[in-house]
Amino acid sequence: MNYISETDIRNIVQKVMAQTSTPGQTAVARPADQPCASGKKRTIAVGSDHGGYDLKTIVIAYLQEMGHTVIDCGTHSKEAVDYPDFAFAVADKVRQGIACRGIVIDAAGIGSCMAANKVPGVRAAMCVDYATASNSREHNNANVLSLGAGLLGVNQVKLIIKTFLETDFGGGRHARRVDKITDIEKKFTKEG
Repeated sequence: MNYISETDIRNIVQKVMAQTSTPGQTAVARPADQPCASGKKRTIAVGSDHGGYDLKTIVIAYLQEMGHTVIDCGTHSKEAVDYPDFAFAVADKVRQGIACRGIVIDAAGIGSCMAANKVPGVRAAMCVDYATASNSREHNNANVLSLGAGLLGVNQVKLIIKTFLETDFGGGRHARRVDKITDIEKKFTKEG
């Protein structure tokens, strides 16, 4: 299995923070905005609440079959939990650059998408088919995929994930629009 331990994650974060900080200043790294080249093996953070737990296990196995390294951000059972905790865990891994992309799963996909989008640098998209997955990447440079376990079949999910991971950002006029999304975010963060 291609799991990364929490110790490895802490070491990576400390290394990134050390490289981006100057003495007496807190680093404000934005690795989530860096490109994540398609076609390469990547580190993907995956998390779900109890409603998405079964699908999460299938998604992790599928990602590993594709050769990707997976960070399993939980949950680890069907015991009731709160989706914002796991959506944040995934989104924060993407924000820090520990994971190149993220996948969040709950019963509908809506709440996890909302929670992930509160993390600076994250552009989460709830996708329900090939077209929304393709558009979220090509037009919006989404870096977190949100899935509704109660809405999608396994084959649909696999197609959505494959499309999401293999579609490049189109740039051009789309880059200008994504920059405007980032500008809105900056108005409400310390960076702005």
